[in-house]
Amino acid sequence: MAPKESAKSRKASMSRTKKAGLQFPVGRIHRHLKSGGYADRIGAGAPVYLAAVMEYLTAEVLELAGNAARDNKKTRIIPRHVQLAVRNDEELNKLLSGVTIAAGGVLPNIHAVLMPKKKSGKESQEL
Repeated sequence: MAPKESAKSRKASMSRTKKAGLQFPVGRIHRHLKSGGYADRIGAGAPVYLAAVMEYLTAEVLELAGNAARDNKKTRIIPRHVQLAVRNDEELNKLLSGVTIAAGGVLPNIHAVLMPKKKSGKESQEL
């Protein structure tokens, strides 16, 4: 019979999130993947990969939205800043093209046809 390990020699448990060096919860994502009915079986690496992708996208959006908030001289990110960040970034705009951000508004844009016509130099001198 093998001797029981003492409490000191036992290795402290480490979460999969900590092992992967992530902030998003790997265990919770694994649970949701299993209960979601996406597949009969879910591999051990799938939730780690998905958590990493979700964390990267979140960090990217938050960084751009923070820059938009700073440009508007605000300290808090509001939905308008998220909208400006996503729509001004080509790749995020393509990824979230079918998404409506509540209270995000629209990008400031005036069509060139609607702008007042510029007068040429000769005409303005004659007046």
